[in-house]
Amino acid sequence: MGDIYTCLIDTPLGKMRAAAKDEVIIGLWFEKQKYYPSENKLEEWIEVEEYRIFKVLKIWLDEYFAGKKKRHDFPLAPEGTPFQLKIWNILSQIEYGKITSYGKIAKIFTYKTMLKTAPRAVGGAVRRNPISILIPCHRVLGANESLVGYAGGIDKKQFLMELESKYNN
Repeated sequence: MGDIYTCLIDTPLGKMRAAAKDEVIIGLWFEKQKYYPSENKLEEWIEVEEYRIFKVLKIWLDEYFAGKKKRHDFPLAPEGTPFQLKIWNILSQIEYGKITSYGKIAKIFTYKTMLKTAPRAVGGAVRRNPISILIPCHRVLGANESLVGYAGGIDKKQFLMELESKYNN
């Protein structure tokens, strides 16, 4: 089991905490968002600004916020339950600038796994997504396309959706 490295990254939406292990991103959270890593966890992690994958991530985030990057090409390894991992995989397939709903994700999950699930269960997994922006949970809306549920805050979700809509051509 390798060490976990971390750093803070400035973005137009405020600071984000990145975490990586073995040059793979395992977390990206808006500072102090819901489900932010605990102080105990943060004390165990090693603060390293110059870790190679963080340099790559910082460049990608700068380009994303400038409307130049739509997909990432570096590895992610979120940690979660088997159900959460399946939902996060479905989230990762949502195209830049597109939206979907918890209900549609539940249907995709059922189709892929032959296991029935409810939109509410999907919402629970989406809320716990540990890799904001890169696993695009901000592209998921509630029933009737209502703007609900984003651990980083609804204002950030709206900003990200508007950003992607502006550059989605």
